[in-house]
Amino acid sequence: MGRKIAIVGTGIAGLAAAHALHTDHDITVFEADDRPGGHAHTHRVETPTGHVDVDTGFIVFNDRNYPSFQRLLADVRVAARPSDMSFSVSDGLGDFEYNGSSPNGLFAKRAHLVTPWFHRMIADLVRFNREARDLLTADLRLSLRDWLEDRRFSTPFIERLIVPQASAVWSADPRRLWSFPARFLAEFFANHGMLGLRNRPRWRTIDGGSHRYVRAVVDPWRDRLRLSTPVAEIRRGADHVTVVARGGEAQRFDDVVLAVHSDQALRMLADPSDREHEILGAIPYQLNEAVLHTDRRMLPRRRRAWASWNYHLLEAPAGRPTLTYHMNRLQSLDPGCDLCVTLNHTAAIDPGHVLKTIRYAHPVFTPEGVAAQARHHEISGPRTRTHYCGAYWGWGFHEDGVVSAERVAAALR
Repeated sequence: MGRKIAIVGTGIAGLAAAHALHTDHDITVFEADDRPGGHAHTHRVETPTGHVDVDTGFIVFNDRNYPSFQRLLADVRVAARPSDMSFSVSDGLGDFEYNGSSPNGLFAKRAHLVTPWFHRMIADLVRFNREARDLLTADLRLSLRDWLEDRRFSTPFIERLIVPQASAVWSADPRRLWSFPARFLAEFFANHGMLGLRNRPRWRTIDGGSHRYVRAVVDPWRDRLRLSTPVAEIRRGADHVTVVARGGEAQRFDDVVLAVHSDQALRMLADPSDREHEILGAIPYQLNEAVLHTDRRMLPRRRRAWASWNYHLLEAPAGRPTLTYHMNRLQSLDPGCDLCVTLNHTAAIDPGHVLKTIRYAHPVFTPEGVAAQARHHEISGPRTRTHYCGAYWGWGFHEDGVVSAERVAAALR
């Protein structure tokens, strides 16, 4: 049966790679955790209306920008349902808050109807949507800070609208966005229909939680999945690859697919090349703490400002993104209470309402990291018997993970 292939990691990239390869090759899939799925992470919660399955990592996708992921869902016959995608920003005190999805939400605080700087902020958004298209051909080294300052966008627009929005999208430290590649942001916004108010994509969520698609993908090759089996070392030879799991014996394969974060992949290699050091080491990661809870105080003060994604403006920035996802809206849940997932604002949550605390690592996109993405072919392929896939090779989302896995699978066919 084909080649003997080790796949390390069962996030979306590892799942998609195994799905594409398992029928024609002898695969063994290694996962350090006691469950497959990575950021596709679902928790069963008891609520006043019964048990509900709530996601805390991957939550939504849309009908326009996720074609490969949607084909995967169709292959394994997993259904999705509509999701509400809206965004709010609040200072937590009620002095400043808005929900950009409607006029009623935008002027949730009625005093903003007659506040000049607030109207300037909105006008700057319209201008940003128009002028950001110029960035699609800009030099990748141009930072978001330099571009915004050169175009003289107002401080409220920068600090209370565009930076919170970008920080929320990439789960990124707001301060790091000053060095964020401006073109990278513009390309993402353009592709996702965010540079305008019309013709936006329709967002969807997995019906019953993301664990349903994980289970469906894994079922055909579950006997080849090794859970709680972290890989300690990978050695490459001229005609084989050796994989050593922690506490286990060396296993010989024809190829290895590293579907883990780039920094994890680099640590596993016993003999990384200079190019692997340069490329994989160019992409840093940030740890974010997610708390699943029922404390509705983490939503904006005014109910008309409530949104699916609710960004917290803090007096003393946390150095990480601070926002609350309203899962009732995102997953179309009716649990008889407000189910929320808050990132990096744990101290403000009533401990009596905390259901679970989870930590996720997200790639941080820098000019050096974006440049490294274009060098994938230099380290991945049959020549080294080492194949790299993961969402970090794109914009960091589920679709990017599937696309990178398809690229690897094509090289192994």
